[in-house]
Order: sequence, then C-alpha cells, then structure tokens
Amino acid sequence: MGHATRCIPLIEEEITKGNEVIIAADGSPLTILQQRFPQCEFITFKGINIHYSRWMILSMLFQIPKILWGIYREHKELKKIIHSHKIDVVISDNRYGLWNTNIHSVFITHQINIISPFAEKTLFKINKWFIEKYDECWVPDYEGENNLSGDLSHPKNEYYQKNFPKNIKYIGPQSRFSKGNSNVEKKYEIVGIVSGPEPQRTLFFEQVKNEFQKIEGKTLLISGKPSFNIQSVSGRTSYSTFNNLEIVPHLHDNEFITALYSAKKIICRSGYSSIMDLHALGLKAEYIATPGQTEQEYLASRMKY
Repeated sequence: MGHATRCIPLIEEEITKGNEVIIAADGSPLTILQQRFPQCEFITFKGINIHYSRWMILSMLFQIPKILWGIYREHKELKKIIHSHKIDVVISDNRYGLWNTNIHSVFITHQINIISPFAEKTLFKINKWFIEKYDECWVPDYEGENNLSGDLSHPKNEYYQKNFPKNIKYIGPQSRFSKGNSNVEKKYEIVGIVSGPEPQRTLFFEQVKNEFQKIEGKTLLISGKPSFNIQSVSGRTSYSTFNNLEIVPHLHDNEFITALYSAKKIICRSGYSSIMDLHALGLKAEYIATPGQTEQEYLASRMKY
C-alpha cells in the first residue's frame, strides 16, 4: 500500500497541471486511491500474487516463473489499455512490465540495488535490464549523501556505480503527508502502524495488539485495512476500544497526522514509504522490519541513531 500512498503527491501534481489521470491498481491500493481521487477514472489492474514467507529470498526464487509470467501478462495488457484510453504517458510504481515503445514510460523505485545474501550482482543486472526498458526511472529520494534509501539507490560499491542505470532521476522523497502543527497534546503513549503483505501483516497486528494492552496509558493501533473503514455519523473514523487500546482500520490524512503528532512514541514497519511519511512530518519511530525482507532489515538498521 505504501507504493500507492507515495504516488498521491505525483497524481496531485499531474491533476494540477491539467492532465487527465487514469489510475490502475488493485486491492487495498485501489481502495485508498479511489477514496483520495474520486474524480479520476480507475482501472482494476491485477498485480502479481506473490506469496510471502519468513524465508523471503528463497520464496521469491521459487516464484520467479510466476513473477516473469506476471510481468509478461501486464506488459501485454498495457498495450490494450494504451490503445483503448489513448494514453500518452505511463508512470509505473514498481510494476516491471509497464513500459511501451510507443509512449513515454516512467518507472518508480527506491531499490536499484536489491540486497540479497547471494546472487546480488545477478539480481542487480536483471533489475537494471527492466529499469532501462523505461524512458526514465524516478527515485523518490534525495540525490546527495544526505538521503533516506542509502545503498538501495546510492551504492558505494564501485561495480554498481560504474553499471548504474543511465535513466535515473532523483525526485526527492514523496509523501501524502505534509508537516503540520506538532504542538499538540501527547495523548497516546504509543501509536502503532501495521502494514505489509500477509501473513506478516496479521501476525504483526496480533503481536502489537497484545503488547499494547499491557501498557498503562492510552495507545492507538492503526491496522492498515482501508477497505474496512467504518465512518461515524459525524464523518470521523470509528474506533474499536479495548480498555486503554484504540484500534482503527485506517485514518484519513488529517486524522493520521494528528494521531502521529499525538504520540509519545511511534512503532511501525521499516517500509520505505513509512520512512518517507515520518520524514515529511519530522518524526522518528521505532522501526521493526518484516521478517525475511532484506530491504526492510537494511532500512531498519540504517535508521538507527
């Protein structure tokens, strides 16, 4: 879902320019973007159904045939969409098959270098091959040394520097949030944000929920399920309460920002979009990597200070 939320400022910019924006997504990303941009046209565009496990690298290796087939399928489907909707530009966030030689195509990623315990250079070459199929690759980060993604998009290794894709453009961190009034009452001891793929999302939710109920003082847990949101009569999001713990499926931006500023401490996954969101608000967090996700393990370690 972080890939969807970090596209929000880019979509807003295109709408401001007067461009007609058609949004293609599926599942929770589709839900959250439909809520945010009801004026836009939407296409249900199924992604690759990848199974995630604790042994992430091995799991991904076994699923390579399915991933390659999914890339081929979405590449073919894009041709039909371009023809039927008269599209001029395609901007793809981490969807590897969405380039086309007849239009201008842009790939968004913060992960040029895929961190792996083995075959890292081979993965880099494959990643580069796909990236260079696009006219541009936008990296949502700062270009210089003071950046957020570190070796993922600013490799220090001489081999990666020499062979870096030629179409890279750093566009700065992208977040749906903007800095607000941080001088608010700290009414929550901890605010927890749950995100990521299943089954790890649910496992993390249950673990944090159990721990939060042991804490003296008020806590809030945002469970990362935008499609389950229930609105109260006042239009504000309804909360479920368990003694000192409040649980909500999702929060709209203003409520989300207020909740984060109201926290004495924030706990969340070390997904790159979460890092960008907190950076935009000037906040810190305790990051907990999704088990087996080498990217999140690297980012959680990098954020230690």
